[in-house]
Amino acid sequence: MFTQFFGNYLLRKQLVTAEQLSEAFKTQKGTRMKLGVLAINAGLMTAEQVEKAHIEQQRADKRIGEVMVDMGYLTKDQVEDLFKTQPAGHLLLGQTLVDKGYMTNAEFEKAINAYKAEASLSDPEIKNTDEASVRKLINNFYNFSSRGGSVYMTNYVSLLFKNLIRFIGDDFVPMSPCSANSSIKNVIMQDISGGMNMTSLVYAEKTALIEFASRFAKEELTEDDEYTQACVSEFINLHNGLFAVNISNDTGMELQLEPQCYYDEMDMIGLSRACVLPINYSFGTINFVVQI
Repeated sequence: MFTQFFGNYLLRKQLVTAEQLSEAFKTQKGTRMKLGVLAINAGLMTAEQVEKAHIEQQRADKRIGEVMVDMGYLTKDQVEDLFKTQPAGHLLLGQTLVDKGYMTNAEFEKAINAYKAEASLSDPEIKNTDEASVRKLINNFYNFSSRGGSVYMTNYVSLLFKNLIRFIGDDFVPMSPCSANSSIKNVIMQDISGGMNMTSLVYAEKTALIEFASRFAKEELTEDDEYTQACVSEFINLHNGLFAVNISNDTGMELQLEPQCYYDEMDMIGLSRACVLPINYSFGTINFVVQI
């Protein structure tokens, strides 16, 4: 999940374009990690040292790891450990951006270190995918502590991101939360009642909803019809159902899901406290709205 928030940082700082980031997300699964990026991320080498090693390799018939050891930048054990490490998503993303020429090693080094500092995240926290690390990442980004029901909001969004990665794809970037316009279109809403009252809804341009539904249904859909709307509704119902079960298991609070409703257009009056969470995919922005 760190990858998606790092992608937001790259966009926010205008280090890459949305098109470049989207292309990198599409192709990163086929990217082969290079020792230089691994060493930079581990803090064992600087980008300048990596570049010097690559220049030296052009004059020597040796593997890059051997060159880095000969130049005194790494030990043999460090080279072996780096190659054994399963590359994290943000490293695959960074390597892809470097390979495509969208960033240099030096720019990647500066960006990854600056983002870690901004988000107050240590390397162990980034590598750790437990719930506490995920919640810290989400709270740092959304600042839910300033809102009512912050714990529930954090739990809801943490689960949402996991379900997006699982059912839709990991090639998304979360954008900063915002307030909803007075009127929104193409809306699917579901209320949650019981131990607490909660309203959730999703809205987007029709083309984005069609692609979202296609990914969830695992079939190509082309029309904004009842089946497309039903697929998006089913994702919301599945997510909200898992959220209700988790809350019940954690607190004993019983929650009920109300039937989903579709609106061509909807007035946001009554949802003044709602938090809008835009999620940018390559096919468009999906807006999730939550009010507790």
